[in-house]
Amino acid sequence: MVRAEKTRQCILDAAGPLFADKGFKATTISQICKAASVNQAAVSFHFGGKEQLYVALVRHAYEFALSEVPMPQWAPNTPAKLKLRDFVLTFLRRAVAEREPRWPCQLIMRELIEPTEACEEFVRGFVRPNFETLQSILTELLPTNFPQARMRLIGFSIVGQCLHYRVARHVIRLVAPDIGQFDEERLQRLADHITQFSLAALGMADPITA
Repeated sequence: MVRAEKTRQCILDAAGPLFADKGFKATTISQICKAASVNQAAVSFHFGGKEQLYVALVRHAYEFALSEVPMPQWAPNTPAKLKLRDFVLTFLRRAVAEREPRWPCQLIMRELIEPTEACEEFVRGFVRPNFETLQSILTELLPTNFPQARMRLIGFSIVGQCLHYRVARHVIRLVAPDIGQFDEERLQRLADHITQFSLAALGMADPITA
């Protein structure tokens, strides 16, 4: 049993970086088994095949993010504006901050850009619960009976601001090096900016000034 678990973990450790770097289609079972120093039958035995292995890795990747950077647990009377700021900062810490190992976040970003059948697992286990948290915050902020479709668009706009600093990180570093180094201090400042920008757009904060 111990040996079997060790083999399974070796496969996961080898396959994660390969899938993150090359993508699902370009990564072969042969490459994975060579990197893991196991025979090709081991993948079928432990996971059932390449597709199931990939889904397991996507699940591991988002569970890693959830465990490393959990969403805050708010007290009952926490202001919605503070919750929004906390949500944004948590998102930035998960998606933008450099974290070891790097492949889980890289794999998730690749899945966003090149979705596979594993995307449903990612949405069910990670995206939807987090988006529902954001929607509950917006429900507190916005007027009663605010249109749900409009609220979802607002949520996507907030998420889009956060994702920009992950997707365009290399360009940002070339254009604005002072912003592109995403240490904790800069993430805090980004969280303040995105929150204020979003609240200003909703008419719930003063307009952005110098």
